[in-house]
Amino acid sequence: MKLDAAILRSLSLDPARTSIASHGGSGFTTTAKITTTLNDGTEKYFFLKTGQGKDAENMFAGEHASLNALHTIPSLCPQSFAHGKMDNGGAFLVTDFLDMSSIRSSSDDMEKGSGMTLAQKLAKLHTTPAPIPQGYEKRMFGFSVPTCCGDTKQENDFTESWAEFYANHRLFAILKKSERTNGKDASLRSLVEKTVKEVVPRLIGDEHLNHGKGITPVVVHGDLWSGNKGRGRLGGKGAVEDVVFDPSVVYAHGEYELGIMRMFGGFGGSFLKEYHSICPKTDPVEEYEDRVSLYELYHHLNHHAIFGGGYKSGAMSIMRDLHRKYGSKSEI
Repeated sequence: MKLDAAILRSLSLDPARTSIASHGGSGFTTTAKITTTLNDGTEKYFFLKTGQGKDAENMFAGEHASLNALHTIPSLCPQSFAHGKMDNGGAFLVTDFLDMSSIRSSSDDMEKGSGMTLAQKLAKLHTTPAPIPQGYEKRMFGFSVPTCCGDTKQENDFTESWAEFYANHRLFAILKKSERTNGKDASLRSLVEKTVKEVVPRLIGDEHLNHGKGITPVVVHGDLWSGNKGRGRLGGKGAVEDVVFDPSVVYAHGEYELGIMRMFGGFGGSFLKEYHSICPKTDPVEEYEDRVSLYELYHHLNHHAIFGGGYKSGAMSIMRDLHRKYGSKSEI
């Protein structure tokens, strides 16, 4: 493999002291490990993603911003250093190299690092208010750039209302993509529209949550299924940490994170117990499970839009169950 000159420039690397080798794999990109020798003789490692077309540019811009938003907790994820266009065509993203090979099961390594479990890190993230976006005077729901969940481009226009953001930029947006990829579906559209009209304001309306006080936007990973977490050495050396990667960040309700975590599993009861001991469930607590189901719905719809097949039935089932509890008495 040959390292594109634009990547070398972005990192101020000496090509004579830098090499590249294929490493790992990704469903949407080509991945590699960059090794460079610094002036003091030590080696530094980077992880490189490359792709073709405007979609890759958008994906990498979103991931760059997402990783650096999560990096407010430095041991949580790799840091992103650069992204942009390559001289020979295509786009690139360069981050910390994450060494996940030869990791011992012992907790000794983690104790030498942050000493925090993934549940603790995630809870800290979700109890820290998101920053006020540039040009605004208060915290908002959304994000500074579009992000990708799978290959779905997500528009994240800043919105004052969380219920409005979730309805428009997640549920309606993914319905439109599904109709583009799978064709019109009257039954699916009808249930999504009913969910937006009746269930969303009833369950996550600003005047409903926390006894009318609403919620504060926090940074969420946005695509935290079990395949996007692991244990490794950031930068390829040092202590072993519980980490996450491939984020799709948005400033959101913290419980939004739990939707995809539930959908694919990999986060057991002990994880959630530890997490909620630091980050309590939002009031009304008795509606917590249904809120998580509402957030899980988006990911069923997204997988249906991307892959088609049986994901529609999961989405329909969630919406019907929520309507029986929170919707009108009209036929569903």
